[in-house]
Amino acid sequence: MTATHPGLPETGRAAADLLADLAALTAADLPTRGERVSAYVYDTGRPAVRQAAHEAYLAMLEVNGLDPTAFPSVVALERQVIGATATRLGGSDATPGIFTSGGTESIILAVKAARDARSDIAEPEIVVPITAHAAFHKAGTYLRVRVIAVPVDPTTFKADPEAMAAACTDATVLVVASAPSYAHGVIDPVERIAADAAARGIPCHVDACVGGYLLPWLAEAGADVPPFDLSVPGVTSLTADLHKYGYAPKGASVLLFRDEAMRRSAYFVCASWPGYPVVNSTVQSSKGAGPLAGAWATMQALGAEGYRELGRSTLSATRRLIAGVEAIDGLVVLGKPEAALVAMGADPASPLDLWALADESRSRGFFLQPQLSAAGLPASLHLTLTGASEQGIEEILAVLRASADAVRPLGPGTPPADLIALIHELDFSTLDDAGFAALLPMAGIEVGGESSGRMAGVNRLLDALPVEGRELIVNRFLSALYSPYLGQ
Repeated sequence: MTATHPGLPETGRAAADLLADLAALTAADLPTRGERVSAYVYDTGRPAVRQAAHEAYLAMLEVNGLDPTAFPSVVALERQVIGATATRLGGSDATPGIFTSGGTESIILAVKAARDARSDIAEPEIVVPITAHAAFHKAGTYLRVRVIAVPVDPTTFKADPEAMAAACTDATVLVVASAPSYAHGVIDPVERIAADAAARGIPCHVDACVGGYLLPWLAEAGADVPPFDLSVPGVTSLTADLHKYGYAPKGASVLLFRDEAMRRSAYFVCASWPGYPVVNSTVQSSKGAGPLAGAWATMQALGAEGYRELGRSTLSATRRLIAGVEAIDGLVVLGKPEAALVAMGADPASPLDLWALADESRSRGFFLQPQLSAAGLPASLHLTLTGASEQGIEEILAVLRASADAVRPLGPGTPPADLIALIHELDFSTLDDAGFAALLPMAGIEVGGESSGRMAGVNRLLDALPVEGRELIVNRFLSALYSPYLGQ
């Protein structure tokens, strides 16, 4: 009897059938084009640019970036992408850099480079503002580097240079600033932070994963953008994602260094095994060159004038959105966004239930990204605006106004006390994924059901838990999600 393999057919299937299945599987996904998703996707609204990137991506799909001596095209493309990035961000076409799969990998490598450059420090630390991206905490976990998270100004949400400097010790190998921070879209005082770090002989990294391909063009469009890049004395490395405001296909980021020695510290080399000598510039070894080619093609297809126009439209969209949100009863804009990322909070005078607002907005066709309260900073809903957003701003504001009107009678919302008490009583170490999945309906989560996409219950619950409790719950949820107990 022939063995059967779930998910693997005995004989090959026709491509048309596969694509039909794929279309069915993605039917419930958020759209990747247009202005209806305020996170995760970045759209130029230019089909010709998108097509050029897709074709270049496919043309290099099978090229392996593991060995650049076998595929010299990888070196040529990476040099062009890094050079073009560096010249916009305070460097030159000779600035050393690395092309990576995304901002998280770029940040991990930046932390590795700083750690390995100070091999004399047994227990290295990095100092970051509390608003720094979670990728720095991930890097700390992976690389066994202690992360010192410093409170920020509670009004501006910007890093406090004096507090950052005070947190540095003899074990500090890197100081971090954001340009901008993802949660609130504000730019940390990079000049002061970098100067203080340099005075102590400590490298300073600027996380411009979101802002690197946006802020220079916003400045040209008339925005007030403070210095943040490699032109700032003391800044020793910088990250910028091409798959964000570079508008490239996913899997494209750049890590820039002020000097070659620090870049070499980011590399991994191993000749202590009987195979080929391994030297990797990234965490990955084998890697398709599709993302690199797609990024290169996007940059070439848009050109400086294309990015300039997208920057102008993005700035216009952001200003119009901020003005519109501030006119909605119950909502406030947190801080003063300096990029195209906006955090909406509940007005303390007449607070709305933000989580119910997010669900209501999604039911009307517009996705808002929930951001939980943390370190004394309030909860919010996140919006990322792009070059394609300008034409849809009035529709977005109409959805926000209607959603706010719909949820206003509900009040601010309260977490389920009985469920919180139950969570504190449970021993999660004895609860398998099936058991955890069985608890989810109590929080209003029905993955794949009619309530799929309505997350007010779980967001309300998570926001009421301490950080450790949140991390435990989302860890278990992800594990259950990829097990056969959910979504069936």
